[in-house]
Amino acid sequence: MAGSQGCGEGKIAGLYDLERTLGKGHFAVVKLARHVFTGQRVAVKVIDKSKLAGEAAGQLLQEVRCMKLVQHPNVVRLYEVIDTHAKLYLILELGDGGDMFDHIMRHEGGLAETRAKHYFAQIVHAISYCHKLHVVHRDLKPENVVFFQEQGVVKLTDFGFSNRFQPGKMLTTSCGSLAYSAPEILLGDEYDAPAVDIWSLGVILYMLVCGHPPFQEANDSETLTMIMDSPLSGGKAAISGARVLISRMLQRDPKQRASLEQIEGHAWLQGVDPPCEGL
Repeated sequence: MAGSQGCGEGKIAGLYDLERTLGKGHFAVVKLARHVFTGQRVAVKVIDKSKLAGEAAGQLLQEVRCMKLVQHPNVVRLYEVIDTHAKLYLILELGDGGDMFDHIMRHEGGLAETRAKHYFAQIVHAISYCHKLHVVHRDLKPENVVFFQEQGVVKLTDFGFSNRFQPGKMLTTSCGSLAYSAPEILLGDEYDAPAVDIWSLGVILYMLVCGHPPFQEANDSETLTMIMDSPLSGGKAAISGARVLISRMLQRDPKQRASLEQIEGHAWLQGVDPPCEGL
């Protein structure tokens, strides 16, 4: 982590020129930036330290630790961390093709099955790698999958809710996004870390092949009820070869969910082509 250096307006430690805002969160802003000397374009997560409470500060530390640990072709790379008196800057690899949610929304009725396989396999590879390092993401959703058109791949990003876990030891922190969260998290139960990511993978695959979330109603209360009680509607997934795989991941009993090994070895994912040049 770089030392505490002063930053001028619109410039980070004399190394990066800040440009337009790409997104905003509770205590962070993501900006486009350019390296002063190389011209490389990056994404910069700018964290205002004055807005960090104790728990948020601890979670940020976990995010940095997990991103430094997870070095994988399908995970957005953390290049460096610049720490100043007032702010913390995470210098991140910049995706050039937008996020998966927007991509899905542009394809009414879902993506072609071959394309859905291609993208989903890459996300599974990334999460499998994370879990082997005992890192759980806990906020898997299409908005956190970014396209890299030049490289011909998708990459997982936003490890803001990530954490290390010990196999067999349950976690208790409730976090994530409602429409993608496993029932046990929503109930406030302790939970098995890998299982909650697998539920979210099931939601992502459903969206890829159907073009809409499996659990999303007019308000949060109705969405919660649907996740907890309603049978999964088939939609396009019912006639897709992905139906069985989706149902194995979206088991309300976490002990009945498919493991990552079972997902990777599932017949639907066999024969997936290597990353292609264009997205």
